[in-house]
Amino acid sequence: MQVLQVQLEVGPDPAEVGRARRWARNRLAGSGIGDDEPLAETLVLLISELVTNAVVHTGCPAVLRMLFAAEGGVRVEVADSSELPPRPRHAAGEDTNGRGLELVDGLADRWGWQPEGAGKSIWCEVDRTPAAAPAAPPVQGEAVGSPGRVRC
Repeated sequence: MQVLQVQLEVGPDPAEVGRARRWARNRLAGSGIGDDEPLAETLVLLISELVTNAVVHTGCPAVLRMLFAAEGGVRVEVADSSELPPRPRHAAGEDTNGRGLELVDGLADRWGWQPEGAGKSIWCEVDRTPAAAPAAPPVQGEAVGSPGRVRC
């Protein structure tokens, strides 16, 4: 299995989320995943949610990585400097936030998180072939408590 990896450093500014989306669209097109493919829209939404979570909940820079497998699947990873686990929330009715990890869970074929350096990496995978059945998300650890802020 050959994998091509590209990465982007993301600053601690919420405006960086838009830059990450534009960068991702460009890299997806370069990998042969066209803008008109549903996979491209799904991946851009997943990237937007994961980068937003990293920037908003840590206030620190993050690293976005996309890995393209020869078989056509794509893995997205966002590493940040917080060692605190992701904390899925359940937004109610008119809430304007709190749906990010629910979206990731609903759109990705697999997702989870793992320690990385002094922080963590949250990842998700999307299979390019529609025949693949989604697996249960292998989320490490129990996500509890407030995400809080960390020192960058």
